[in-house]
Amino acid sequence: MAKYVIGIDYGTLSGRILIVDVDSGKEICSEVSVYKNAVISNELKGVKLPEDYALQHPDDYICVLYQIRPLLEKNNINPEDIAGIGIDFTSCTMLPVSKKYVPLCFYKKFSDNPHAYVKLWKHHSAQKYADIINEKAIKEKYSFIKRYGGKISSEWLFPKIMETADLAPEVYAEADYFVEAADFIVYYLTGKSGRNSCCAGYKGLWSKHSGLPKEKFFSEINPELEGVYKKIPSKVYTSGCKVGNIRKSVAVSLGLSENTVVAAGIIDAHAAVPASGAVKSGDMLMIMGTSTCHMLLSDKYKAVKGICGVVEDGIIPGLYGYEAGQACVGDHFEWVVDNLLPEQYFKNAEKENLNIHVYIE
Repeated sequence: MAKYVIGIDYGTLSGRILIVDVDSGKEICSEVSVYKNAVISNELKGVKLPEDYALQHPDDYICVLYQIRPLLEKNNINPEDIAGIGIDFTSCTMLPVSKKYVPLCFYKKFSDNPHAYVKLWKHHSAQKYADIINEKAIKEKYSFIKRYGGKISSEWLFPKIMETADLAPEVYAEADYFVEAADFIVYYLTGKSGRNSCCAGYKGLWSKHSGLPKEKFFSEINPELEGVYKKIPSKVYTSGCKVGNIRKSVAVSLGLSENTVVAAGIIDAHAAVPASGAVKSGDMLMIMGTSTCHMLLSDKYKAVKGICGVVEDGIIPGLYGYEAGQACVGDHFEWVVDNLLPEQYFKNAEKENLNIHVYIE
C-alpha cells in the first residue's frame, strides 16, 4: 500500500499542508490555511501597540491542523497510510505557555496583554536587549557569541524573553515555559515537551556540546532572570527525528491514526536544504525571498565572523549547518518600487503588460 507523509509549513501569514508519496516523492495534494488574525502589529483589543511589535494568535496555528481531515477525505487517503508528520516554522517565533503548553493569551487575565501572545520572528522591539547581550558577551569574552558571527538580533529567543521580563513581569512570572511555535505545535500533537535542535541552536544560544551559556550571564543583566533556564524545556530533539506518536485525542480530532509519527520541528528556510537534495558536506543552498539565506553543510566547525550561526545537527544530523545571507531582499525591492520609481515607469510597465519588477529588471 502507498504510504504518505504530511509536511506543514507555518509561514508568516498562513500554514501550508502538503501530502507526499514517500516512495516517489510525488506531491499528492496541498491546502493553504490563512491565519484569521494575520500579523497583529497595529493594535490589540483596541489598544495601539508600540512600534516594531509583530504578534500572532496561537489559535491560528492550531486551526491549520484541522485542515488535515478534509484534505484526506477530499483525496480519498486512508489515515492508516499516513506514516508521519513534519513541521517547519518561521523562527524565532516564541510564546509563553503553562506547564501543559496552554498559551497565556488564552487566559482571560492576559487576553489584552501583548506579551502573552506569540512574538513573531519579525517582532523587532527587543533590539535593545539583543544589544545588551552582544555587548556583555563580547566584553566578557563569552565563547558562544562566536558561533553567531559576533552578534545576535532582536528576532532571537532571549531578547524576547528579556523584553517580557522587563515590560510584563506578571507574564514572565506566570509562564512555565517560553517555547518556539514549532515546539508548541509538536507538543500539541504528541504531548511531549522539548526543543528542536534547529531553533534551539540558531535562535536560542544552545550548543550540542556546551548547552546554554552559564545562567549567571542573564541574572547579572537582570536579577529577575535568575532561574530563566527553568522556563525553557531542557530536552532537545534533533530536527526531523521522532518525538513520539500523535496523541489519541488529537488523532481522532484530525482524522489520523494513532500510529502516525511526529517529527521534531525545523526552521522554514533550513527545511529547504534536505528538500532540495543538499545533504552532504560541502553542499550549499540559497533560499531567496523576503530575505536570502545561504545554507552550507560541513563536517568541520569554524567560527566565521558575520554569519548568522553555525549549529551541529542544525540542518542535517551529524553535520554542521552554517547560515549566512542578506536579510533584506524582497522587502528592499518593494521599498525601491514604492519610493524611488518615476510614475512613467509604472505607465510603461502597464502598456507592456508587465509586472513592475519584471519591467525594471
